[in-house]
Amino acid sequence: MSAEHGSKTSIGKVTLTVNDLDQVSAFYQEAVGLHLLHSDPSMVRLGVEGKTLLELQRDKAARRRSPREAGLFHTAFLLPSRADLGRWVKHAMKTRPPVVGASDHSVSEALYLSDPEGNGVEIYADRPILSWEWKDGLVDMPSDPLDIDALITASGSGEWKGFPEGSTVGHVHLQVGAIPAAEAFYRDVLGFAVTSRYPGGTFYGADGYHHHLATNIWNSRGAAPRDYPSTGLANIEIVSSADFFHSVGARVRDEKVTADGETQMLALRDPWGTEISIVTPA
Repeated sequence: MSAEHGSKTSIGKVTLTVNDLDQVSAFYQEAVGLHLLHSDPSMVRLGVEGKTLLELQRDKAARRRSPREAGLFHTAFLLPSRADLGRWVKHAMKTRPPVVGASDHSVSEALYLSDPEGNGVEIYADRPILSWEWKDGLVDMPSDPLDIDALITASGSGEWKGFPEGSTVGHVHLQVGAIPAAEAFYRDVLGFAVTSRYPGGTFYGADGYHHHLATNIWNSRGAAPRDYPSTGLANIEIVSSADFFHSVGARVRDEKVTADGETQMLALRDPWGTEISIVTPA
């Protein structure tokens, strides 16, 4: 999330189950720009400054998730500045990763990719928070054409060297089976505010951020609960304040709270079986 914004709530890391660990790990290092932090035969951790943003878990036997199922729409990696995004664009023009879209959302500028196993990826940079336009509690987030030339100009003379200091997972966008049930969980149970709505999609944020989570039915209307084991999204970690953590705990009956001496974790599943872990200092 933007350093200007300073939200107390953030996405910690995203965990994916993959069939081909080597291929998917190489994609996130070479095409996306994450740095390798840890690797063993069963798992890879990728991130920046020693902080894991993406964990890949190998399961060769897991069935390949259908793009019409509930689960991940994309993991959105937030770069610290527009210049950083411009440098990534220049890098992408040389390396030709599988870019599938690009948009100017007014609050941010974004490019979209698909990894080798069909998991969506967004790489974006926020515009200054004072430029975001809000009305009746909702933020204006259109999907306008992206000015690639302007991004390249903004990059200056710097070269892309992988994710820079301050990069994070800015938000996670999910596919769900129905919007009312999604709002009942992400708004009413987790306590995120609805910050924007598109036809078939709802966006949720905390502390005034445009969104930390989103849900849509664009490919997955009527989707049933997820059938595990499968490839795709395994877990979203949400890092929160103690107040946020305990307020969620008070709203659920069968919470699973664990502690390791430094942090507490609340493990939940949304109506389609997607696992959400809320973490806070103990």
